[in-house]
Amino acid sequence: MLYLEKFILPDEEQEYTIAQVRRAENGGALGYLENGYPCMLFPQRGLQELDFEPITIFYGGNGSGKSTLLNVISEKFRLARNAPFNGGEMFPLYIKECGFRFGYDDEGEPFFALPHGSRAITSDDVFEYMLAARTRNEEISEDTESAKEEYAALKFGETVRFSGMQDYEAARMQLLARQKNLSRRKFLHRVIGKQVRLRSNGETALRFFEKSLRENALYCLDEPENSLSPKLQLEMKKLLEDKVRLYGCQLILATHSPFLLSMRGAKIYDLDSDPVMPKKWWELENTRTYFQFFNENRHLFLKK
Repeated sequence: MLYLEKFILPDEEQEYTIAQVRRAENGGALGYLENGYPCMLFPQRGLQELDFEPITIFYGGNGSGKSTLLNVISEKFRLARNAPFNGGEMFPLYIKECGFRFGYDDEGEPFFALPHGSRAITSDDVFEYMLAARTRNEEISEDTESAKEEYAALKFGETVRFSGMQDYEAARMQLLARQKNLSRRKFLHRVIGKQVRLRSNGETALRFFEKSLRENALYCLDEPENSLSPKLQLEMKKLLEDKVRLYGCQLILATHSPFLLSMRGAKIYDLDSDPVMPKKWWELENTRTYFQFFNENRHLFLKK
């Protein structure tokens, strides 16, 4: 699905005007700029318009602007996000000057907004999810022993005498504990909650994306391969391809994973090139470096 067809960045003249407006806000003719970001990143490298496919990838090294592009797009449409980012003093003015064009549905009808549920997801979201789950598990573990004692007292102890609403909660808990079809384990889950089953960081991260990526939405994903082993990156590749092919999603992501770069039908913008231009995944410096390394050591893999 193609919900967003084109995104237009400010050109050099627009960036100059933005800077002048911000200088005036900072003190009139003698105004200053504390931080010009994100100006001077893209027009100077020939990048002003982005044409999207169902999967569009921003590739490049640190400082190339791939995360900046994701933030610009997500902020233009005010996509829901958990992890904050520091855009700087120029960011609101810059976002205002950005343009876009929506895509069309399968019947050729134009979209007039991004679908509900569209959002930006960063690696910080994954780490926060894992940290919150572990913290919750620790809290549940600490409460378990006292809850076990409470369960025994309610189930086998003296029956609570109900003499008024002040006894309601105690009576309710005792009825719960004495239900024949409710084991102690289920009682504990009801009272103190159920621990989240945590696997390795990579497996937990993959499950996070399986749960977070719903159907019929646009997602901006910033380096979703973080924490994933090569094997799990291949699983992530299949997950993302399926979300697009089977569940009507559009993906815009930043990555330098050779596995994700090889997703079927992906359009890749090489932000390390000057001018910035689309390239095939096997033409990128990152993937060619991997190829060269393994090719030089090919004899080790062919040993019998």
